[in-house]
Amino acid sequence: MIERELLRMNAVPVYQNKMFGSAEAARSCPSGDLVLTQNEQSGLVHNAAFNPALIQYDSSYQNEQVHSSAFRAHIDQVIELVGRHFEAMSILEIGCGKGAFLNLLLAAGHEARGIDPAYEGDSPHIVPRAFEPGLGIRANAIIMRHVLEHIPSPVEFLQQVRTANGGVGRIYIEVPCLDWIMQQRAWFDIFYEHVNYFRIDDFARIFGNVIEAGHLFGGQYLYAVAELESLRDPAIVNGISNPVTLPIDFFARLDRCAAAVRSSTACAIWGAAAKGVMFSHHLQLRGVMPSIAIDINPAKQGCFLAGTGLPVLPPSEAIARLGATPDIFVMNSNYLSEIRALGGAGPNYIAVDHT
Repeated sequence: MIERELLRMNAVPVYQNKMFGSAEAARSCPSGDLVLTQNEQSGLVHNAAFNPALIQYDSSYQNEQVHSSAFRAHIDQVIELVGRHFEAMSILEIGCGKGAFLNLLLAAGHEARGIDPAYEGDSPHIVPRAFEPGLGIRANAIIMRHVLEHIPSPVEFLQQVRTANGGVGRIYIEVPCLDWIMQQRAWFDIFYEHVNYFRIDDFARIFGNVIEAGHLFGGQYLYAVAELESLRDPAIVNGISNPVTLPIDFFARLDRCAAAVRSSTACAIWGAAAKGVMFSHHLQLRGVMPSIAIDINPAKQGCFLAGTGLPVLPPSEAIARLGATPDIFVMNSNYLSEIRALGGAGPNYIAVDHT
């Protein structure tokens, strides 16, 4: 197996969406190394240093984004897309989390079930365990939203899904887009929880029959709808025609943000999720740190960010604490309009992915 190293980061927090009850516990979050490599036989990009034993998903894992109107608009687009391709089909959502998207599928009239090992609840539509071929759960269509990037050996996992589903069925896959990460110099979107980093061309090699593929959420995500029976080995015969390259100025925006924090009298980050965890981690390595993190998700408020231990506050409390004209680093510009509406006219809003 020939692997070409793209990027190396040592001792990064292994959790990006797990919330902690105290700053001390958050700062004691396990760390792991990240060695981003491209396999020259398959063309797939992954963290060659990933250790699955370091990560345990449980009820403290909070990645639901339905509190945001901007994200709900994205979800509505996905529901419409799924409806076009999966009409009158039974659906199984693998990695359904707390069931937010599954509930929307049910509300839209789909026959749907979900499975997730971290689920805690009593929904008759969700199986609270990890997916494996021997469960005997089948459906006409499979949904995997923001799951495949977390799974070591993703093609082997898809093979297991195909086998468990009798070798047939349709699948919808949605993952972050590596091309967007590279083009936007989004260094904060490379983190430990994500083992794999996909480009849209990858799915044309993984599946022989891709019905539809494209980009969502301002290009940050990509999706593919494919026939499971067309799953194949993504081996490249004549070498990679478009190898992944790390831009020379990939971390330039980080240096500008660190300088802005250093000169600020009061600053915070808005977005207590993966981007916020990695943003604060990299700033800490440069000797600077915002004072707080802000998030509209009630399940995150009062908790602390992995690695740095930054406290997470609701918008109203955070703005009151920061004063009249703080600098607020917005982790995702897709949310900038609603953040301005919540935060008011006083703060200086800095979109990290456009700084």
